[in-house]
Amino acid sequence: MSLQRAYRLLAVFYSLLLLIGAIALLAGGGTPLAMVHLVVGLLAVAGLWGYILKRGVMGPRMWRPLAGVLAVGAVAQLFVLLSVSLDGVTITWMLTSAVFALLLVVILYRYGDRDQAIWATPEELAAARQLETLLEGQSRLEAQKREGDREASVQVVKAGDEYRASVTRRRDGQQEQFEERFHHPATLVFFLEKFAGLSVKDFDRADPA
Repeated sequence: MSLQRAYRLLAVFYSLLLLIGAIALLAGGGTPLAMVHLVVGLLAVAGLWGYILKRGVMGPRMWRPLAGVLAVGAVAQLFVLLSVSLDGVTITWMLTSAVFALLLVVILYRYGDRDQAIWATPEELAAARQLETLLEGQSRLEAQKREGDREASVQVVKAGDEYRASVTRRRDGQQEQFEERFHHPATLVFFLEKFAGLSVKDFDRADPA
């Protein structure tokens, strides 16, 4: 069985659990805590399907915090198993729940990584292709932009499969420098536009390095 098929079966399994939980709540069973579990589970399964289908769902910022919530819940269940005497059926369900929650923690943590093509807009992907073309002819790209009293200069280098951007920003006589590394060029494009106010066209207009 391929890993992708295993992920799909896991997503189907979780989706069925959510459906069963929703039916139980509609039938009058469950508690307010069960509703919370259902909502968190719905979000987690949406992220799982997004990861499997390689689609961006609700933005990358929410998935790692959600993975943290699931991790805390799984650890809490394991603590209860070790500290409280329970019947065999309850132990089985809690242990199974904790194991599957930990699987989701790993998947959602990976899904929440911003440095992936799934989170890029079509415009960022197009700009990323232009940037890769520019880097094929040059080992280093440099660009500079000034707006009023603000000035930003950037140097971009590709080393293997990694992109490194060194940014210098000046404003009101003060200067700050920082460097970031990326694996996907579309994430680099997003970073340059957000933190330096530069686009790929600025490199195209700049003098070759």
